[in-house]
Amino acid sequence: MRIAFALLSAAGIVTAAVANAAPVTYDIDPSHTYPSFEADHMGGLSTWRGKFNRSSGVIVLDREARAGTIDVTVQIDSVDFGHDEMNRHAVAPDIFDAARYPTATFKGRFTKFDGDRPEEAVGEFTLRGVTRTLTLDIDDFKCMHHPMEKREVCGADVSTSFNRGDYGLDFALDMGFDPKVELEIQVEALRRP
Repeated sequence: MRIAFALLSAAGIVTAAVANAAPVTYDIDPSHTYPSFEADHMGGLSTWRGKFNRSSGVIVLDREARAGTIDVTVQIDSVDFGHDEMNRHAVAPDIFDAARYPTATFKGRFTKFDGDRPEEAVGEFTLRGVTRTLTLDIDDFKCMHHPMEKREVCGADVSTSFNRGDYGLDFALDMGFDPKVELEIQVEALRRP
């Protein structure tokens, strides 16, 4: 009888712990998160690559419930092609128009999981004042104890693609440039204390 009571008590404690499991909030680490991209130059002449150096955001993840949200902001004027003249032109009105549209944002939710690891997120991507639904593929998701920050950190490689013309980024499309943009994001986020 004591064994049965002990087992029932243990089951009750586990059930209570699961019922009390709460979403965990993570702040994106801007020093380890870089949205990078590649886009066509001159209709296949070459592929231009660049990244954005400043981003911020919050990820809320409930691994037990297989749910969560993403809210990310990228500062457009931090665009970096590794080419000063191109960087200056990219923020001008005929391309990103950073003065009018200083940020790009993604606000979405996790939609697919492999066990407790998110594999996909769907949300609203806003770029140059245009908002459209975008799906993010999440690979290599991992959480661990950060040896220097002394708290949990999660990281992943995220990818998607979109047609830049759909967002009003139509610079040189009339010259035969391919409008497809590949977006690759290395992201790390620290558990909020």
